[in-house]
Amino acid sequence: MEKNLDNIRNFSIIAHIDHGKSTLADRILELTNALSKREMKDQFLDELEIERERGITVKLNTVRLSYKYEGKEWILNLIDTPGHVDFNYEVSRSLQSCEGALLLVDACSGIKSQTLANLYLALEQNLKIIPVINKIDLPNANIEVVKHQIMNLLNCEEEEIVLISAKNGTNVDKLIHSIIKNIPAPKAQSNDFKALIFDTYYDTFRGTVLLIRVFQGEIKRGQKVKIYNLNKRFSIQDTYYKMPKEEKCEKISAGEVGIITIKNRNPKLSLLGDTVMDEDNDSLEPFGGYREIKPFVFSSLYSIDSNDFKALQDAILKIHVADSSFTYVRENSRALGYGFRCGFLGTLHMEVIRERLEKEYNLDLIISTPQVVYKILLTNGETVMLDNAYKFPDRTSIAETLEPIINAKIFVRNEYIGKIMELCHYSRGEYIDSEIFDENNTILNFYLPLGEIIYSFYDQLKSLSQGYASMEYSISDYKKSDLVKLDILLNGETIDALSFIVHKSKSYQLGRGIAEKLKGSIPRQNFEIPIQATIGSKIIARETIKAVRKNVTAKLYGGDVTRKKKLLEKQKKGKKRMKQVGKVFIPQEALSNVFVIKK
Repeated sequence: MEKNLDNIRNFSIIAHIDHGKSTLADRILELTNALSKREMKDQFLDELEIERERGITVKLNTVRLSYKYEGKEWILNLIDTPGHVDFNYEVSRSLQSCEGALLLVDACSGIKSQTLANLYLALEQNLKIIPVINKIDLPNANIEVVKHQIMNLLNCEEEEIVLISAKNGTNVDKLIHSIIKNIPAPKAQSNDFKALIFDTYYDTFRGTVLLIRVFQGEIKRGQKVKIYNLNKRFSIQDTYYKMPKEEKCEKISAGEVGIITIKNRNPKLSLLGDTVMDEDNDSLEPFGGYREIKPFVFSSLYSIDSNDFKALQDAILKIHVADSSFTYVRENSRALGYGFRCGFLGTLHMEVIRERLEKEYNLDLIISTPQVVYKILLTNGETVMLDNAYKFPDRTSIAETLEPIINAKIFVRNEYIGKIMELCHYSRGEYIDSEIFDENNTILNFYLPLGEIIYSFYDQLKSLSQGYASMEYSISDYKKSDLVKLDILLNGETIDALSFIVHKSKSYQLGRGIAEKLKGSIPRQNFEIPIQATIGSKIIARETIKAVRKNVTAKLYGGDVTRKKKLLEKQKKGKKRMKQVGKVFIPQEALSNVFVIKK
């Protein structure tokens, strides 16, 4: 039975990084009097320290707001979203919880590729789109050009576009009025309870905390529910609204966004995107789109001080609870000791996790060079998925090696097309086609190996285009590739932490770079140390760290030359014996230097 939900509006803000999304959220909080002046601070919904430092949103958030307009009290549920492609799944869950979205575009730089990617996600959900141009107060704002881009993209009229300055608050009130007038109210067709879990985290005292959007029915404290894909039943402990501080409420009804806590003491359960529903109603169907999040990039984390391993383990568990897309398994390295092999959605995700561990938990870390998941077909018919080079099978047992390929959309100004095409071809890219976006911008479509873009590709993209190019991508498929395992030997011993899976064409460049880095980082010792980069039994690069030598002939003053030769020969034999039994001291800084090598 349909309920009157006319006074509720659920919406998200979708935008490229640095287009002013967090600033706009701040102005909306101010205009709705959600916070006092003392409580208000910049980027209020960005709760992580790293979000404030970098000026980006990496974790979705939500807030319930009240606003009086035309004599009525309106409830506005703002679900904040990240802007980077690494957090695409977070964006999709946010949009699934809304009826509308604000398409926020910077008046200076116009539409970017990640704006387009998130817009397409919103259109797939049939959301009402309100186009918004931000930063209209800046002197280099190209308002007319950006208007033209939006009108062509959305096939909308000029009057539908709202011009604002989020920094100054210009026209933000008009934007709120547009949200109320244009975004449709939610609808509920049944009294049977069903809700989408769009975020979750673990609280030591309360257990598992779920952020939900209720689509039908209502939920109260003590109610018995079932989480569909997990196939488990729970009792609801408490219900809350986030306003923006959590406030207990009697119930959360259809059309509303809220928080529930359940009696679950297992922080490792994956609940994101799942459906929560009435315990005994088997006729209800779950929401589509649920999927387990699979990491694409893997790297190893070690603490510089081995005594900090327990602290690292506890910190990783706490972060995993709030971000189930971050995965980890324990591993041991002969060079670095105990650590964790971690999976990430991309390199930005990896950097965010590393910085959180270092700054929030005061840990000094070594993080290995990222690797992607390769597919290895063996001669016995088995298929191995490999994210760690140290486990690379013997070459004689490999029938075929395949690497993950992405479908990349690169949004670039026309004057930089040549440079970007060269970069893509150097990165072993395969050109698909190009789309003319407008008279000044083009979208280049490429197939690119994921292993090539996780290093310095994005930095080079920005550098070659003077900051104007942007990129979004999706995993396409696996493709046959000539992959090899590159090993680094110190004094004839393989260092497991310095093994890499690399395309054969890039192996010499990487091997030479690592050998040179190690030569400059490892201090000279009492015996000569050869550094070798090898593929199988073939040495492709070599550097030598010369031994520290004592002048054993310094005490001789004349006499027979044979006395001098005898002392030098004795020293030579001692160096040879020391090389056979001596251990190479590898400082942590040497490994850290190696791990910033770019392919």
